[in-house]
Amino acid sequence: MTSSRSERAGAPALGGDRPLIMLVGMGDLSARVLTMLLDDPATSRVVLAGRNTEAIRRRGNLALFTAANLGHHGSVDVEHVDLRNVEATARTLARVRPDIVFTGASLQSWRVITQLPRQVFEELDEAQFGPWLPMHLTLNHLLMQAVRAAGIGARVVNAAFPDAVGPVLDKVGLAPTIGVGNVANIVPALTHGSAHLLGVRPCEVEVRLTAQHYFSHYVPRFGDAGRGAYHLGVSVAGRDRSDEIDHRALFAQLDNRLKRLGGVDGQLLTASSAVRVLRGMATDSGVLAHAPAPGGLPGGYPVRVHRDGGRVDLPGGLALRDAVRINEDCQRADGIDRIDDDGTVHFAEREMSVMRRLLGYDCPSMKLGDCAEWADELGRKYREFAAKFD
Repeated sequence: MTSSRSERAGAPALGGDRPLIMLVGMGDLSARVLTMLLDDPATSRVVLAGRNTEAIRRRGNLALFTAANLGHHGSVDVEHVDLRNVEATARTLARVRPDIVFTGASLQSWRVITQLPRQVFEELDEAQFGPWLPMHLTLNHLLMQAVRAAGIGARVVNAAFPDAVGPVLDKVGLAPTIGVGNVANIVPALTHGSAHLLGVRPCEVEVRLTAQHYFSHYVPRFGDAGRGAYHLGVSVAGRDRSDEIDHRALFAQLDNRLKRLGGVDGQLLTASSAVRVLRGMATDSGVLAHAPAPGGLPGGYPVRVHRDGGRVDLPGGLALRDAVRINEDCQRADGIDRIDDDGTVHFAEREMSVMRRLLGYDCPSMKLGDCAEWADELGRKYREFAAKFD
């Protein structure tokens, strides 16, 4: 590809002080993020990291050549990284010295269970997302250990269940800088829906939403908030008009006139939310965004994005302690009852009972150090379950 060893070592590249952004885990989401990053000179200095270097090299070349067709010429390099080898990952990070690390790495994508027969999927989906935490926490834990060992001060942006991964790792001082997706994915629809109800243009509407993953997953599917706690602020041209919004009418639009494609296609929206954050960090812009787990907080918040991550920017009248409480309440609806000070996670019985009944998997609580073992067991039991429907 095009970048040199001096660039990988952190020397100024084509754009002078452009940050070096490393993408770890080159699945569908990271591939979409890469394409968008190369569309902007501020974010077009990229290194891809994963186990199959030939596959990600080809993926990188595809994105690089696509950008060239549109008149954009960035740089893409490739590094071998196996997150299960913390020492080797730390050495690579210390040599490459990325400014920002974006990770989409997970042991099992959220969308895997959507490939089950519809009735089976809907039954298993009653477990919500919380019980699947080991599949997303394990690799994040390993990556953050490697970042610490490398001693490079890179900011880490996490796309794998950041709402819960962030606060768990924060208990041991290893939280990623900020997350992406989830709360951010529902904000555009809420913006358009609010504009429709208020009779104004979407560009005049500013939404500030505090909510955990459960809310952003539930509302677009069912047109109501279910058991999810949340706080929604809506302003038009700087004037608060939150009291004029009928929440039931607003949410109903998301399962009707504002319903969108989900699944793999829907990852385009997650990628755009990620790039909004990554660009904000790359340019130190202070742009308003929505993101999960800024600084390791539970759930999702409106934030102002700067070089070092996201600063929570709540609507007037909502204190941070209350926003945290709302997210913790919403987290219980997602199947996580609480997170102890040592990072031990206690799962909600209602949701875990679904996993126990369907998969034979029962994890009432999980110490952080046992996460990888629980992930192995959950992965094995899910594969056995899914095989019945092949």
